[in-house]
Amino acid sequence: MTTQPKVLMIVTLDTKATEAQFVRQTLEAQGVEVIHLDPSIRRSITPGAEITPEDVAAAAGKTIQEVRDLKHEGKCQAVMIEGAIKKTLELHARTPISGVIAIGGSMGSTLGSAVMQALPYGLPKVLVSTMASGFTQPFVGAMDINMFNPVCDIAGLNSITREVFRNAAISVAAMAKAYQPKPETDKPVVLMGTLGTIDRCTVRIRKQLEAQGYEVLVFHTLGTGGQALDKLAAERDIAAVIETSVVEHNDFLNNGLCSAGPDRSKAGLAKGVPVVFAPGNADFMVSGPIDMAERQFPGKRYHIHNRALTAVRTEAEELQKLAQHLAGLVGEAKGPVSVLVPLQGFSHHDSPEGHLHDPSLCPVFHDAVKAAMPARVNVQTHDCHLNDEQFADAVVTEVLRLVTQRQPATV
Repeated sequence: MTTQPKVLMIVTLDTKATEAQFVRQTLEAQGVEVIHLDPSIRRSITPGAEITPEDVAAAAGKTIQEVRDLKHEGKCQAVMIEGAIKKTLELHARTPISGVIAIGGSMGSTLGSAVMQALPYGLPKVLVSTMASGFTQPFVGAMDINMFNPVCDIAGLNSITREVFRNAAISVAAMAKAYQPKPETDKPVVLMGTLGTIDRCTVRIRKQLEAQGYEVLVFHTLGTGGQALDKLAAERDIAAVIETSVVEHNDFLNNGLCSAGPDRSKAGLAKGVPVVFAPGNADFMVSGPIDMAERQFPGKRYHIHNRALTAVRTEAEELQKLAQHLAGLVGEAKGPVSVLVPLQGFSHHDSPEGHLHDPSLCPVFHDAVKAAMPARVNVQTHDCHLNDEQFADAVVTEVLRLVTQRQPATV
């Protein structure tokens, strides 16, 4: 081993030997050491990679022949993903890597991204994938993965793919040479969701908590943002979670575009840390272009956010369903939970300056929450808009109260 930064390269030699050689040469020319992990299934190539298919299969408790004998690409890949993750984490613990690059179609992208998702945030991750144009969520997920679109299929080198591979390799090499792993903050961490429609509220909350000595990590709640919040809630030592934006819950319940799935918010609740809910963005669901929104949610009130996204006004039925869903989640909480409800609007859209304002619906949600929430949950009513300073201040006060009650010495 050298003192050069180490980059893990994940490419199957049985189908992409030419591309692997080109990327390796480009990386080495940039002054990094390459450790090649080869998850090939069809055949093993010699001379091969530093981490061979046999090594990968063995890490998952099988021989490579046993993997091949499964004769099912999905089952074979599941074994190789397990082994590749184990070999990567062992390598990173023994001799830390400073970057990872993977190249593949849907199968190679699935395996490469699974490995990347097991590595720390901040460690450079580059995925050259035929799935990079418009179908990225399954591969990027909640991680900091950079995707390059090869334009052509990954089937040898040509005047286009050669430049894409070269750019991708140079980018990960540059990031690897500059990579400096940083320890987690020594400040107590608060996780919070937001969208631009409630920015006035969440910016004020963040600034006040930062002034109190907290680090506030804010997530864009369009699906993967909430998933990232939950991932960190499960994995890190955190002081509190502020669920200020519930659009992902609404979209899960109503098949909107920003659903984060049925488990959204469960991580913080299961952790036992203080969780404060506010119905930010409860006033709308997210659909696509207006013609799609009209087909998906006929007869509703719409606001065209841009050409790609339409906000669809929630009515009493959706708000009552949301309240019951949140109550179901909170019923399993292992720590303190508070719900703060403003009575004059839930987002900028639901304000006198917005396009979906309906002050008659805030009390509907409030009443449903009061009826559905377990008795131990502190439900507060505030006669203001969610974006008013008064409401942000109330959220901060409640967060600090719950954190102090649970851990008096946190700050």
